[in-house]
Amino acid sequence: MKNFRREYAGRSIVTICGIFMIALMITIAVFLIVRGSGTFTTYHHSIIEFLFSSNWSPSDTVGVGGGHVGAAIYIVGSLVTCGLALLIAVPFSIAAAIFITEISPKAGARIFQPAIEIFVGIPSVVYGWIGLTLLVPWIRDVFHAEQGGYSVLAAGIVLSIMIFPTITTVSADAIRSVPDSYRQASYGLGTTRWQMIWHVVLRAALPGILTGVILGLTRAFGEALAVAMVIGKTRAFPTSILSPTNNLTAAIASDMGNSANGGEQNMALWTMGLLLFIISIICIVLIHLISARNKKKTGAQ
Repeated sequence: MKNFRREYAGRSIVTICGIFMIALMITIAVFLIVRGSGTFTTYHHSIIEFLFSSNWSPSDTVGVGGGHVGAAIYIVGSLVTCGLALLIAVPFSIAAAIFITEISPKAGARIFQPAIEIFVGIPSVVYGWIGLTLLVPWIRDVFHAEQGGYSVLAAGIVLSIMIFPTITTVSADAIRSVPDSYRQASYGLGTTRWQMIWHVVLRAALPGILTGVILGLTRAFGEALAVAMVIGKTRAFPTSILSPTNNLTAAIASDMGNSANGGEQNMALWTMGLLLFIISIICIVLIHLISARNKKKTGAQ
């Protein structure tokens, strides 16, 4: 009877915590939808204007509209910087994961992976400050970039360093989950170690690696402070990776505190937040689809 009560109490606590987290998530979603939709319902702007126009001049007076809320520059800035970050980080992350799991598994598990995971706990302002004091002057001196080195390249490099631990850790776990029988069968067919890694292990671990890439992309989209310190915050489309620009998170972080609650600019910034939330939801759905497909494929085998 005593054990039954403990079991019931533990199950009740876990259930309550789960319901609370679901309710919290729904509350955040509803709040963002209500505040973010004000751009379209209160100030009567169109979704086309918000997504594809570069004219950004919203009014900051509550109840007074008539401005323009084209966020295309911020959207393009986020896409370009996050895409560049993935191009830089993914090859290094997969190479590091292969080294940790296949080349030197003992040292990787004891030394390298714990060292990589330490980077996850470093505050973003530290990355931004290092980028501001070291990376930006280096880009200025080496590439003679405009705006003194504040650029898409600087933001992409900083973001790539920030998402590197996430992609590496998840990829390493995915590679470790590949059954050893796959490796032994590959060796039995006469393959070299690299052929086994490339043609067997990486292909079997691909769903987990893609999950790590999507998680890294989600973090890159949501990062604000570090990017804001090195991107230049210029309201213009980037003409190259050495050009300054702005992105969604940097715009929200810099302008939200100076906007009147309920004003056109404030509503437009909340719409940016809603867009980032939708992007995060899409990434989570993709992760679940990849996992479900992998489970279905594994079960079929």
